[in-house]
Amino acid sequence: MCVPGCQETVLRRLSRRGFFKGVGGVAAGAAVFSAFPPPRPALAAATSFTTVVDLTHPLGTDFPTCFGKPQLELESMATFDKDGFNMNRWLVVEHTGTHLDAPIHFSKDGSDASEIEVGQLVVPLAVVDIKDKAASDPDYEVTPDDLKAWEAENGDLPAGGCVAMNSGWAAYVNEDKFRNTDADGGMHFPGFSLAAAQYMMEKGVVGMAVDTLSLDFGASKDFAVHYAWLPSGRWGMEAVAGLDEVPAKGATLVVGAPKIKGATGGPSRLFALV
Repeated sequence: MCVPGCQETVLRRLSRRGFFKGVGGVAAGAAVFSAFPPPRPALAAATSFTTVVDLTHPLGTDFPTCFGKPQLELESMATFDKDGFNMNRWLVVEHTGTHLDAPIHFSKDGSDASEIEVGQLVVPLAVVDIKDKAASDPDYEVTPDDLKAWEAENGDLPAGGCVAMNSGWAAYVNEDKFRNTDADGGMHFPGFSLAAAQYMMEKGVVGMAVDTLSLDFGASKDFAVHYAWLPSGRWGMEAVAGLDEVPAKGATLVVGAPKIKGATGGPSRLFALV
């Protein structure tokens, strides 16, 4: 999720609210990082699995985007009939389809996609199901109480792991409801609340995943979750598929993130080993 020109507004709003006390502009990310322990690399404990679940939507030129415009173009450079092989040129916006948000996406000097430690990309996965709440409120935000309810049944959130929000929104990926815009063009879909993000940071969680277009809920104007989570050295995954096929606890997440220097994220192949 990326909206041009929002950073200055967000930092002012967050400063007024006291999230980053006495800190403004460039230093805001550092304030978040010092407030919570940095994530530590953690390989998943699972030693065996019987099923591989693909958590990736197929990416086409018509995949829904935050801006409502296509963010992928394919140009044929060679065809089998003419050249003996097939090859395309891609023109792609990094934050398209099932994709990674690297720390640099919403920070001045965070890690780019190529710099994320591989040990932070193969991690335990916790899936928090909020489908019933999202069905009645498309603007629903995952709360600390939702996370504590998950912990009451499954134990602590996995330190060094990823927490995924299963809102059921992946089922709408081929429908207008995936963006769910109102008459003014505002979007309405679930996401994480800032309080939930802070709770996960305290628990040492390294990754956040959503089955919607943004870590923040669709109607967000300040992108507070992005600005708290990513500058702390953590990563996010957006537009995730297949979470209904993954248990609440016990799966291992494998993030096939792009290893491109300077990339702020990018389309990724995401797997769960169950």
